[in-house]
Amino acid sequence: MERELNGPYWALRLAYGLVPIVAGLDKFFNLLTNWEQYVSPLAANVIAPGTLMQIVGVVEIIAGILVLTSKTTRVGAWIVCIWLIAIVLNLITTGRYFDIAVRDAVMAVGAFTLAKLEEARLRHGVPETARRRAVHREATA
Repeated sequence: MERELNGPYWALRLAYGLVPIVAGLDKFFNLLTNWEQYVSPLAANVIAPGTLMQIVGVVEIIAGILVLTSKTTRVGAWIVCIWLIAIVLNLITTGRYFDIAVRDAVMAVGAFTLAKLEEARLRHGVPETARRRAVHREATA
């Protein structure tokens, strides 16, 4: 069973590690989109949207790094999950972007799944070296 879960585990870990890092970096460059358009008017009354997006970017980069780091994958996945739920709530309060809110809610479920998979792996004593060997075996099989 453990070997069967390695592929999905690594797919989730890479996706929920790399996507927040890329999105977080883009909060400083706005190449993918103008992120400020997604800021709720409620939040914009408290902090300037540009400043908020830079703070968001830093949090997303840190969360992605935590997911990709072996010893902190579980914590990082929980942070990404909670962060995505916060984004959903922010988007709902804009009165627009409900499609993106739904997508982010589904992404939160994926981050939750990664956190639970990592908890199960830790509970059943799957050390990182065994994980790497299993991935290597799959890649060479």
